[in-house]
Amino acid sequence: MKKKPTVVKKQWDGESIQSLRRHLGMTQQELSEKLGTRQQTISEWETGMYRPRGTSATLLSFIAEQAKFKYRAGPAEKKP
Repeated sequence: MKKKPTVVKKQWDGESIQSLRRHLGMTQQELSEKLGTRQQTISEWETGMYRPRGTSATLLSFIAEQAKFKYRAGPAEKKP
């Protein structure tokens, strides 16, 4: 019986997202299609306007781990 991969949820910043995308050799459009979001959203994440949350952050972590990408995304922030 195969084990499901364990994905550690991390807080992604713009630099880490852009580094992952470049590591994968993808454009913003290609990464957005893989994540099921808009190209503009990827751009907003990379410029720091917004950060990915929830499912998007989990998918980024999963993609990074599958690609053996060493990222510096910090631990998820705890809500007060």
